[in-house]
Amino acid sequence: MFRRRARADREFREAQRAGQVLLALHTEWPLPDPPRPAAAPEAPAHPDFLPSDFRAPSRQDVEGFMMRWERPLVIDGDVHACPTCAEYRDWIVLCMRDDSVWLRCRAGHQVREPRLDAAWYNRNSGPADCFHPTLEDGLLHLGH
Repeated sequence: MFRRRARADREFREAQRAGQVLLALHTEWPLPDPPRPAAAPEAPAHPDFLPSDFRAPSRQDVEGFMMRWERPLVIDGDVHACPTCAEYRDWIVLCMRDDSVWLRCRAGHQVREPRLDAAWYNRNSGPADCFHPTLEDGLLHLGH
């Protein structure tokens, strides 16, 4: 029994030595040439999947977004009223490209609201349902 174990140990050590010799040979082999990059296929004429007619404009392509806010607008616990006519409901909220938020009352008075920002607008608005070339077209669409 002891002889079988000694023979197995000896065979194992010989296999280890043979493996070390192969590893030593491997370190002396020259490195293969790195693979050359294949020629890039020609880029398609239109890299986007959708045609331009189906793509929605990005935030940088439009002057701003607008939404209707019919209920009283509460900012920091206070009901916001128009400084000119004291109207406190039925607002149009405009979020401009520079992330400023403007409020427009039913009478057409516009005022910038520094306590609101684009993050507030994005939290409270839904997806854009259509795009208008002018502010007047957008106001007409929203009923103002």
